[in-house]
Amino acid sequence: MIAPGADLKIYMATRPVDFRRGLDGLAATAQEVLGLDPYSGAAFVFRAKRADRIKILVWDRTGLVLIHKRLEGSKFVWPQVRNGVMRMSPAMFAALFGSPRAGPASAACRVSAAH
Repeated sequence: MIAPGADLKIYMATRPVDFRRGLDGLAATAQEVLGLDPYSGAAFVFRAKRADRIKILVWDRTGLVLIHKRLEGSKFVWPQVRNGVMRMSPAMFAALFGSPRAGPASAACRVSAAH
């Protein structure tokens, strides 16, 4: 379980990205597409086209960290916003990882069964 501090800024890209991208490619996406600094210490959440995988990019003051999560038998429900970036609360972020303490998170981070 990943538990961000209350002061961590978390941004979610609302459009899917090419999941062949690694650290440098996602850092470039954060900067060029989202207009944000990937070295700011904020976390950036990206999803795959199939919506069953997410990648989280964050600068931890010593280097870039990339976390990759794949759901088995379900998909992330993403917000209806089609272009741009959306700020996430720590509760929404925790809901992505199934935290029992997350409570009722925003619909943007629900997980639904794949059909």
